Amino acid sequence: MKESLKSRSQNLLDFLNRGRTPYFASIGLIILGFSLVYASPRSIPGFLLFVFAASSIYWLKMNRAVQLGLAVFLAVVLVPILGARNLFYLEVIFQIAVFSALALGLNIVVGFSGLLNFGYMAFYAVGAYLWAFFGSQQPYLLHSTVTTKALNTPFFLAPDWFYLFVFLGVIVAAILGLLLGLPVLRVRGDYLAVITLAFGEIVRQLANNLDKPINFTNGPQGITPIQRPTMPEGVLKLFNQVIQPVVGHRVTENQAYNILFYLIALLVVIAVIVITYRLDDSKVGRAWTAIREDELSAGAMGINANKLKLGAFAVGASFAGAMGVLFAASRTFVSPETFTFLQSVGVLTMVILGGIGSITGVIVGATVVTLLNIQVLQSFSLYLSQLRQSDAVFLGFHWKNLSNQLDPTKYQRLIFGIVLVLMMIYRPAGLLPAARRKRELGGEPEGESLEGKEA
Repeated sequence: MKESLKSRSQNLLDFLNRGRTPYFASIGLIILGFSLVYASPRSIPGFLLFVFAASSIYWLKMNRAVQLGLAVFLAVVLVPILGARNLFYLEVIFQIAVFSALALGLNIVVGFSGLLNFGYMAFYAVGAYLWAFFGSQQPYLLHSTVTTKALNTPFFLAPDWFYLFVFLGVIVAAILGLLLGLPVLRVRGDYLAVITLAFGEIVRQLANNLDKPINFTNGPQGITPIQRPTMPEGVLKLFNQVIQPVVGHRVTENQAYNILFYLIALLVVIAVIVITYRLDDSKVGRAWTAIREDELSAGAMGINANKLKLGAFAVGASFAGAMGVLFAASRTFVSPETFTFLQSVGVLTMVILGGIGSITGVIVGATVVTLLNIQVLQSFSLYLSQLRQSDAVFLGFHWKNLSNQLDPTKYQRLIFGIVLVLMMIYRPAGLLPAARRKRELGGEPEGESLEGKEA
């Protein structure tokens, strides 16, 4: 049964990749998905079809220039139009972009270097609190609280400093990654996991308690309001002239800001993907792989394991720092509850689900987990809530008697756990595994595989 299904899937893929078929198939899927979401902004099947259509640009064999053109048109034109029509979908795509960057950064540490990290959200928190502190009124409230501040308290920096702080977030998080790397150079495996877990909790507890005696973080209450970069009035006016006839209503300033943050997140993700690909195929990337496979042998071959481990922590942390700054500006509020241990586990889940060491797989893993968390479970929960408020009856069962304890959003971790268990049993390499990882789990010797390819 499994072999038959695999054979049929391969035959279908071969048919779709024949001649000009992939071009018509990809464009047709994009048009169909876009039309369904545009006509019915709350349609889950339509949105999932749109996401599938976007992924077809990657897995269908087309000319590179055509692939790039379709990807740019979809990301820069179609997604903002759908986002202006229904901001919820734009929020989902923004979250996918943020967690893709976080998962790619963690993949450098876990996938490329083989260093288990359970405190990755600490670097995300550092970037967020960096802009939260300097982009708010907090520097003037070191000896007071938000509730006692004067009404005319100014902001510490102008809002356009945000763009500089995206780069500063990279630098500060990378330095923190180096500091984390120093005490873990002599430990491996479970001990490394415990240290990184402790590091993540230390950062979160500092954010939670650094409101006394000097109020740096405002404690559990968090920092708000945080400035967003300025939106020139002329830009919003021009944007409305172009988008309003297509969307059917005027785009507000808040909606325009959501589109702006989506585009910034997209640029950061593209930069992260390019850097990750370049590192993976570089001397440093191959050295990381050697350390992951056998650190003792790598050291015997002249590889400086300690230096490269520090580099892996710094590079992985820098991606999270940039996204932390973006998160703080987009939400205009940060608090310690956002950066918990479970969030670090969630990002690690994305890496494992997509495929450890696989760049494309990690992005797919982040997309699947985010869609399952934000889109599918919440929409299903809302649907059940509507059934409970109706007089609907199914096979003699009155839906209004359905218990609130069966709300799917309450079982998010349970569902993720079941998914991971099934993945480890039936597809341990992940959804889109790296080539090396696939060969290892398949039991095929690497040398034979390469010789077969050459033959």
